[in-house]
Amino acid sequence: MQNTTELIIKAMNYQYPEEIPVYIGFLPAAMKVNGDAIREIIKEYPAFFGDYWLKYDYERNLPISYHYGSFTDAWGCVWSNEQEGMESYVTGHPLTKREDILKLKVPEVDAGLPHGFMYLRLLDLRGFEEAMLDFAEECDEIQILIDKVCEYNVRQMRLLCEKNQSPVIHVGDDLGMQNGLAIGAVKWRKYLKPAFKRIYDVSHEYNRYVYMHTDGDIIEIMPDLVETGVNMINPQYRANGIERLVRTCKGQIPVMLDLDRQLFPFGTPKDMRDHVRETIEKMYLPEGGLGINIEIGMDVPLQNIESIIDEMDRMRLYRGEKI
Repeated sequence: MQNTTELIIKAMNYQYPEEIPVYIGFLPAAMKVNGDAIREIIKEYPAFFGDYWLKYDYERNLPISYHYGSFTDAWGCVWSNEQEGMESYVTGHPLTKREDILKLKVPEVDAGLPHGFMYLRLLDLRGFEEAMLDFAEECDEIQILIDKVCEYNVRQMRLLCEKNQSPVIHVGDDLGMQNGLAIGAVKWRKYLKPAFKRIYDVSHEYNRYVYMHTDGDIIEIMPDLVETGVNMINPQYRANGIERLVRTCKGQIPVMLDLDRQLFPFGTPKDMRDHVRETIEKMYLPEGGLGINIEIGMDVPLQNIESIIDEMDRMRLYRGEKI
């Protein structure tokens, strides 16, 4: 059996993967609340799970941002966490005034490319409302800020490629809202597209593939992401809509499609099976271009978790005929 990375590379290159690549992960809060029960379920599905989740140690494996409390990152952003096991959010924005952008020094510490490394970093530094005003008014300072953040990220990408020998570089930055882009596609193309291209050009210098996770409704800029150098996009099912994903991506843009996390907590076990099956039936091509990503939160009933995994275990071998 090929590993997931090998299957992803075949899928993104339309090289007829032997099965659909699948990644199933659990938020730390899910493991904190239901860890023992989840381990009992996943023991039955060795095709998906190695030792990591079976041996998952909440305290040892938990990133700082998932712990209750506050911390300050390399850029001076203050992160706060109100619920242990869930992700933090930024409550302290260091650049409260536009003139602060001119004084900002790029951090010397190499903190890598965490989730939200480019677009969301701008919002973290300025705050959502101030950043939206910057984009709306197209002030000079927003381009200066983008350039500073991009400069840092180019350095981090180069370091990552030098240290990490994996053929696929995984990055994430949530570009969309539930409906569309907050800054609109036109301004995204003007301001953010060149920045992402600069960063991803570095990965391609090292002959690496780029896999990009991005939440929200990003259907309008998916072709642009490919032009920046993204080889496979990890978009959300509900925000983008399956019919739009079929029209935009099937046979054209490789996706590792994130199944509907907004359905998982509320549907029945049958709903889970139907969702997995119908998604694959609509998006599948024998040559590839499709992978499936499943993220399980703390609010997903155990019977739904088992139904999702069991149906995915069956459908990963789908070949265009009912199985």
